[in-house]
Amino acid sequence: MWLDESGLLMAPLVRRSWAPKGHAPVLAQKAGHREKVSVAGALWLAPSWDRLGLAYQALVNGYFNNEAVAEFLGMALQGLAGVLIVIWDGGTMHKGEPIRDLVAASAGRLCLEMLPPHAPELMPLEQVWTWLKYDRLCNFAPANAPALNEAIRRELDPLQPDQERLRSFFHASSVPLPRTLLF
Repeated sequence: MWLDESGLLMAPLVRRSWAPKGHAPVLAQKAGHREKVSVAGALWLAPSWDRLGLAYQALVNGYFNNEAVAEFLGMALQGLAGVLIVIWDGGTMHKGEPIRDLVAASAGRLCLEMLPPHAPELMPLEQVWTWLKYDRLCNFAPANAPALNEAIRRELDPLQPDQERLRSFFHASSVPLPRTLLF
């Protein structure tokens, strides 16, 4: 399982639009605030190596510290059978006592593997975040953080069963897919 976190701010990521030439679209946004939505995601390969899964959790105006990550990872342990090998970066939220306690409590079911430093190309979830921010939610100016959270849910929920799209995130990363998922 690959696990990663990302944050989305209220200011829209402005991209090219279909507005008529000379008529730039107006993106009304709420200024002077610090509202945000933090998202943790897990992309996993089924033990049969024939199916990908996606789970996520969003925190409105919060962030994922090691306690929140340990809670998210604990839910993954409850929901997935067998040994869980987690591949993630060396972020501070992936270290500390809550993570060590979870590994100890897992009785050998949880194995943590760190990616090399500065290697986002090895994290398929980086492709998910890029798709979400720069494709699906670009030019989106939410009224508030709960509206942003709802937009994130509207985009990520239909993605969960979409095997073709989930495979595309692996193809866009440097992580090779097993043969059973290539077709």
